[in-house]
Amino acid sequence: VALLFSGEESFGRYLDLYLSHTAYNNLKNLPRHISYVQYLDLLAQVQKDSVLHRDLAQDIKLTKDYETYINGLYNYLVSFTKRTQPLVDIEGQQREAEKRFEQLWNEGQITGWGDTPVNGAANGPEGVYCTACQKMYAKQTVYDAHLKSKKHIKAAAHQDANNAAADASNTPKANGHSPLPPHRYSKHYKAALTSHLIIDVLTPLIPTITETKSNVERRFALTAREREMEAEEPDASTQSAAQPTATAAPAEEEEEEEERIYNPLKLPLGWDGKPIPYWLYKLHGLGVEYRCEICSDAVYMGRKNFERHFQESRHAFGMRALGLPNTKHFHEITRIEDALALAEKLKQEGRQEIFQNETMEEMEDEEGNVYNKKTYEDLKKQGII
Repeated sequence: VALLFSGEESFGRYLDLYLSHTAYNNLKNLPRHISYVQYLDLLAQVQKDSVLHRDLAQDIKLTKDYETYINGLYNYLVSFTKRTQPLVDIEGQQREAEKRFEQLWNEGQITGWGDTPVNGAANGPEGVYCTACQKMYAKQTVYDAHLKSKKHIKAAAHQDANNAAADASNTPKANGHSPLPPHRYSKHYKAALTSHLIIDVLTPLIPTITETKSNVERRFALTAREREMEAEEPDASTQSAAQPTATAAPAEEEEEEEERIYNPLKLPLGWDGKPIPYWLYKLHGLGVEYRCEICSDAVYMGRKNFERHFQESRHAFGMRALGLPNTKHFHEITRIEDALALAEKLKQEGRQEIFQNETMEEMEDEEGNVYNKKTYEDLKKQGII
């Protein structure tokens, strides 16, 4: 079971939508980027709106990037449903949803995915459409050139044969051509179909999305040590649940559980309590040491941990001990001598946001009025206070 789910999914309790969240933020012409929690709220609105991304502009939905994003989200949700609910006939439900969408699409009730193109005529930014080949061409010249190709001639002959059969059965036609269902000529049909199918998959997962949001918000408040301890708890609970009663537990299983993990290279432990792969260890540069003199010569393994420590309390305490603010100007500065030199340089350049202690420190008089230090001393000298 552990191989079916990622660490973020926690044996199917939560969703792992970080890749879809990144793909959504990378869409072109997006009004603003949203956080992961806001993205989960956006997906949860499907239950109320019955439409995915209702507020998203139409020009964004008609792009290739949006189609790629929606396909990735749909494939993940179907895969997650199959893994967490193996007895549910998800494929049968999707076939029924596709039939309903086909009927709505043919009746023209699905809007917002472009207009119906006309054969041989320019159809706006989509191009020129050929009903015989069932294909859209970007320019009129390309469309005219393909009319002489063998493929088009063969397709046109086949279409004429179908039209003749339709005449025999008195099937209504328009302009000498048999009417085609909308999905035959709309290049946005697949994106529209996926957006419709994803609603049926996403709606039953609304409680899981809510739990995922609560878990993400809770983890934001945890420290790194608390996260490590939390990652070890599921392993311990699954081991205890898998064990039989104390009288029936074999001695061999106890010996295997107590056996130490073989880790000769001293690799860091992953979310599952086992050493991470060596290639991942080299990829993140966890074997490279970064020393910070401001943090009392503390050593950080890996570039990511090194960059993260500049915003942690230990580095901020070291900067306060030097009498310096922990601002972006001192990022990547690890030596005390370099930090003092940079502070002196910034002071000479007139960076008032660092050395305005007189205006930043506040004083209070006997009546409870609050002044900055410079104003307070001036008023006191004049005898006003």
